[in-house]
Amino acid sequence: MYPEKLLHIIQHFESLSEAERRDELISLADSAPHHAPLEGQVYDLEDVRKDTECSDTVGIHLQRQATDDIHLAISLGCKVQTLTRALTTILCRGLSGASTSQIVALPDDFIERIVGEKLVQLRARTIYYVLHRVQAAAQALEERSH
Repeated sequence: MYPEKLLHIIQHFESLSEAERRDELISLADSAPHHAPLEGQVYDLEDVRKDTECSDTVGIHLQRQATDDIHLAISLGCKVQTLTRALTTILCRGLSGASTSQIVALPDDFIERIVGEKLVQLRARTIYYVLHRVQAAAQALEERSH
C-alpha cells in the first residue's frame, strides 16, 4: 500500500511520543530546502503555483528515472508553514523511487499516522493540499507516457 521508504518513515513516527514527533517534524521542516529542484535540472513535469489552500507558492517537480521510478523535488515560498515544509521533506524522502501509479494510489491516512491527529486537525487543509498536488502531478505524468 505504501512505498517502502514511506512505510519506514511512518513506522518511525509511530514509535515516537507526541513531543518527539513535534521535534522531529521541526527538524524535517528545516531540511526542506534540500529537496528543492536543482538549478539547471530538467524535470518531466513542473507545476508551480500559489493556491488559496496554501500561504505561499508551492512547486511540484517530477522527473522520471530510467527505471521508470520518480524523483520528486518540491519548491516552497518563504511563507509556507513549518508543518507543510516537514511534510514536503517526508514526501520527497518517502516517495523517492516510487512509481507514478504508487503515488497516485497512495492513501492519505499516512499523514495522521506521522504527525498525529491533533496537528492534522490544526493544519489539515494545507498538508493534504501538498499531497494532492503531488498525486495530480504524478497522474499527469503517467497519462503523458501512455
